[in-house]
Amino acid sequence: MDIKELEIKLKNIELSFKNELSAIRANRPSPKIVEDVAVEYLGTRMTVKQLGSISVIPPREIQISFWDRESIAPTAKAIEGANLGLSVSVSGNIVRVTLPALSDERRLELVKITKKISEEARIKVRAARDEENRKIDQAEKSKIITKDDQFKFKKKSQELVDKANREIEAQLSLKIKEISE
Repeated sequence: MDIKELEIKLKNIELSFKNELSAIRANRPSPKIVEDVAVEYLGTRMTVKQLGSISVIPPREIQISFWDRESIAPTAKAIEGANLGLSVSVSGNIVRVTLPALSDERRLELVKITKKISEEARIKVRAARDEENRKIDQAEKSKIITKDDQFKFKKKSQELVDKANREIEAQLSLKIKEISE
């Protein structure tokens, strides 16, 4: 019996959760907000990150420098059309994306979305634990492991689940704090 598989699953769930949170706009700009916006360029769909370099200019601006001048107009149009609530301006080879200040209503909405995403992550963690517990029970029934080993493996899997849940909670708290700034 090996708990490593559960550990890997839980790490992937945590990583996926962090990536989802980073895509949620807080009051600070993040390249994640625009990097995956699809742009129709030269007959193919590309993302903003494939067309130029993205940098953050505090307090509320994202700057995109393009490698090809021809990609500037389609990218600006794609970002405006993505309904992200961003204002876009073009100057030379650079597109400036400005984030408007968040209203209190929007902050509450973002906190609610963030909490929903964290609950979905916790559900995935519980499902992974339940699957591992079924494997442990099956191994005990098949006499592959003893009752004592079954207890030890279940305890270890619960410790991993508790650790993953603490990490999810910590990330959630950080994101809520970031949204509230």
